[in-house]
Amino acid sequence: MKKLNFYVIDTSSLIDFNIRYPMDVFPNLWNKVEDLIKRGMLIAPKEVFNEIAVGDDVLKEWAKKQKKLFKELDKLQIQIVKDILKQYPSLAKPSKDGPNADPFIIALALSLVRDPQQTLSPSVKKRIIVTEEQLRGTAIKIPFVCKNYGIDCINIVEMFRSEGWKF
Repeated sequence: MKKLNFYVIDTSSLIDFNIRYPMDVFPNLWNKVEDLIKRGMLIAPKEVFNEIAVGDDVLKEWAKKQKKLFKELDKLQIQIVKDILKQYPSLAKPSKDGPNADPFIIALALSLVRDPQQTLSPSVKKRIIVTEEQLRGTAIKIPFVCKNYGIDCINIVEMFRSEGWKF
């Protein structure tokens, strides 16, 4: 059976993707991303949609159509978010005006690892967070917290490479 990666995507990657690879210029690339979504291999917490919805652009309209991409919170994720924020309270960015998806992205990835119902598929190789944030010393950002939880973080182009996409 083919081994596959399972991706949880951050708002920063979707925004960067939209800027660097506009839908009207790179429709085949967007179709490949939508195929990952349809197969359930690319997901995000609903909070990512809430961050995107603050804008008024093509990405917001695209996101509205991606029903399978955005996942609602469950009890396990809520508990994981609480645990993450106890250890890394600044991840919540209290000064940020509007939604803040970061702890929910990590919680979704962790919940998939911890929930036996989500990990029964032998075809899934790894849970990976896709973010444009980068590990910078001890700055409390997604990559730093993921490193401490043993979750891989890659950017959007690295996801394309991981999937073997060439254009």
